[in-house]
Amino acid sequence: MFLSDCRREFYEVIVSQRVLLLVASDVDALCACKILQALFQCDHVQYTLVPVSGWQELETAFLEHKDQFKYFVLINCGANVDLLEILQPEEDTFFFVCDSHRPINVVNVYNETQIKLLVKQDDDLDVPAYDDIFRDEEDEEEDSGNESDGSEPSEKRRRFEEDVIERTMKRRQKREWEARRREILFDYEQYEYHGTSSAMVMFDLAWIMSKDLNDMLWWAIVGLTDQWVQDKITQMKYVTDIGTLQRHVSRHNHRNEDEENSLSIDCMRIAFEYDLRLALYQHWSLYESLCNTSYTSASLKLWSVQGQKRLQEFLADMGLPLKQVKQKFNSMDISLKENLREMIEESANKFGMKDLRVQTFSIHFGFKNKFLASDIVYATASLMENIEKEGPETDNFIKALDSLSRGNLDKLHQGLDLAKKQLRAIQQTVASCICTNLVISQGPFLYCSLMEGTPDVKLFSKPVSLCLLSKYLLKSFVCSTKNKRCKLLPLVMAAPMDVEQGTVIMVGIPPETESSDKKNFFGRAFEKAAESTNSRTLHNHFDMSIIELKTEDRSKFLDALISLLS
Repeated sequence: MFLSDCRREFYEVIVSQRVLLLVASDVDALCACKILQALFQCDHVQYTLVPVSGWQELETAFLEHKDQFKYFVLINCGANVDLLEILQPEEDTFFFVCDSHRPINVVNVYNETQIKLLVKQDDDLDVPAYDDIFRDEEDEEEDSGNESDGSEPSEKRRRFEEDVIERTMKRRQKREWEARRREILFDYEQYEYHGTSSAMVMFDLAWIMSKDLNDMLWWAIVGLTDQWVQDKITQMKYVTDIGTLQRHVSRHNHRNEDEENSLSIDCMRIAFEYDLRLALYQHWSLYESLCNTSYTSASLKLWSVQGQKRLQEFLADMGLPLKQVKQKFNSMDISLKENLREMIEESANKFGMKDLRVQTFSIHFGFKNKFLASDIVYATASLMENIEKEGPETDNFIKALDSLSRGNLDKLHQGLDLAKKQLRAIQQTVASCICTNLVISQGPFLYCSLMEGTPDVKLFSKPVSLCLLSKYLLKSFVCSTKNKRCKLLPLVMAAPMDVEQGTVIMVGIPPETESSDKKNFFGRAFEKAAESTNSRTLHNHFDMSIIELKTEDRSKFLDALISLLS
């Protein structure tokens, strides 16, 4: 059931209990977790934190802890499946689910006792009405035994005939109702998409309780920016939510108007920026950032010789010397940096890149450290999927969580270095896929498969990295292809997952169009294709559009997917 008052129905219920936090492995979930941890610290709430990267880990964690805990908080997992069916909990166990995955499972919505959903009510949820999908058992019991023995045989026959007609009618109504129910549920569950960021929902809770700090506000901003970087929400939704957060930013950071009230330089300051859409450019060189940002790389077609020429022309048009552009951004001439954004935007318009500026926020610690929200997203996501060190997954999760605290700048800088490697790897893979024509049209969708032995293939066995690669590849392919039909197709991408076990990881992403509503139909399609071919698949990810599959079953699975979507 949806909670209308999160403070009373959620926070005041768990504040005196021991709580188990189950947190998914994405940046938005980490930010929501940081906000909740800060609130728990204020009120001395006892909690245990368990990172979960998929349904199997969620089930295992629940089974291990169900005897010690009665209150479970799930962040960015659990809303889009029937939780009670999966976990089979006792009746005195309660789940508080804060999840941006949509659509929300109808059983979770209408369960009044055990499942409590912390969801922003103004998201267009379109949940079907209760009577359309649930029927009371009494309605189905057929009235029988109402004949009286004292009546004439003709009377009995007439009554028997009426009874038969009535039963037939009831059966027919039930069949019609069930067919309508299937149709309603199919329409409701067909597309997967994302609602308001969980970090923003948690920040709202802190704000309602007057416990919101600047740190919490920054985490809410990073959570929203994660949804934008991962392309999970529409531009419209992003701009609307940015507006909401901007009001909080001016409330928290308004004290530097005059000399007397100005903040100390060591304090943390958040500012609204209309900044460049260039990945990590303030911590890299401008040249590297232009080459490794998907938007500029795809627009200029940098994988071709022609594209490299266009990049040189673009830099020449701005009047920036190559020597300046190729050195670290911090070391560039101050005179050049002053009007840099305007210069870049003006030249970008001439080269057809009209959306190079984007609304975002920056954070300052002292003189030296300034970060954009997207920098933090890239750094944290790279720490979470770090493949350089062998060790348990939880180590990466804890490191990523720590990098969000401003006391751990060394971890954040480590994350930025990893993010640069990741972006380079993505860009090189995109270039090689396009130059060697690895993206092929399968009819209803485009398909690309990375072979074992491709450079950086290990990185792309991780879901967030593979999704980023897929989105960058589709953007670049749409810019490079001359086929108009192909520009409107979605993409299915596969990469080797585990060579010893012979599995691949597969992700489906919606078409790259201006008006795209970011709704993804691949989750349901993958399930149906796997069912119809008995493919050995594992639907372990919280995003339904990511699956794991046995390599031998790949071709029959793809054939089924093609016929299903044709």
